[in-house]
Amino acid sequence: MYCLELAGEDDAFAAAEAAAGAATAVERVAPGLAVAADIDAAGVRTLAYTRHADALLTRTGATIDDAVAALAASDLDRSGSVAVRARDVRNTTGVDTQRAERALGSALVEHGFSVDLDDPDHELRACFSDGVCCLGWHAVASVRDYGTRKPTDRPFFQPGSMDPLLARACVNLAGAGSGKTLLDPMCGTGGVLIEGGLVGARVVGNDAQEKMVRGTDENLTQFLDDHAVLRGDATRLALRDDAVDCAVFDAPYGRQSKIETHRLDDLVAGALAEVRRVATGRCVLVADRDWRAAARAAGWAVDDRFDRRVHRSLTRTVLVLD
Repeated sequence: MYCLELAGEDDAFAAAEAAAGAATAVERVAPGLAVAADIDAAGVRTLAYTRHADALLTRTGATIDDAVAALAASDLDRSGSVAVRARDVRNTTGVDTQRAERALGSALVEHGFSVDLDDPDHELRACFSDGVCCLGWHAVASVRDYGTRKPTDRPFFQPGSMDPLLARACVNLAGAGSGKTLLDPMCGTGGVLIEGGLVGARVVGNDAQEKMVRGTDENLTQFLDDHAVLRGDATRLALRDDAVDCAVFDAPYGRQSKIETHRLDDLVAGALAEVRRVATGRCVLVADRDWRAAARAAGWAVDDRFDRRVHRSLTRTVLVLD
């Protein structure tokens, strides 16, 4: 078993991302915490909304005394030097994390470990949340380098570009990864494709506007060695049936789009039908409204829906389609 420390504010969304390819049998147990039967370490490194995965020793109450007692009763099955890191996840418990580290470190010394805070053989992590403490040996952390890919720092930028954190989560939800081909039929400035390529997928973009095609190509060239960007109508993709494994796209937003309402409806419905034709696996659709009816009409089953609040006047709806 493993403990996952989740990031962000939407644990359901974070758990779904983890379960899409990096962990099995994911179950939320407290705010910011989940457990999983097993993990893929390489997959965890790519996750946007999981910070750490720890090999779970035990789960106990959210007090220092409970944690120390549970640790003393555990089969530690290793030796050498150790450092202890304690977290009050989401600040839900009020636990003094420094005192927790000292107390748990003392218990480990009694087990025969030595303490090395700089370069330990092992790291014990104690994650306290509402009513729960998960104790585990640190296994893997996600790579949190999204600040290096801010949309405004790319060669080509347009307002409304999806932030890298959400783009990465959507790519993972779609099942992209090594050996997979990911399509974005309305690629805009290419943010989804950048994140798809960085998790190992071959990426294919499409956009109706020539300036977006050129800009996406420029952005992708900065981050990826291999990519393809096409100019075309998302409702008539120049791709054969079953040409890609999965897809992610950010549909035009009604308030910001110059497209007429009836045309927008036709565009999104047509794109959903085309992606259903060319993709063998999942599609993740991000939009400013609920397109579930259109998705079902195009032949998709709706696996999940999440609402992601961006600011007071914009909430993104994320649909996971299969």
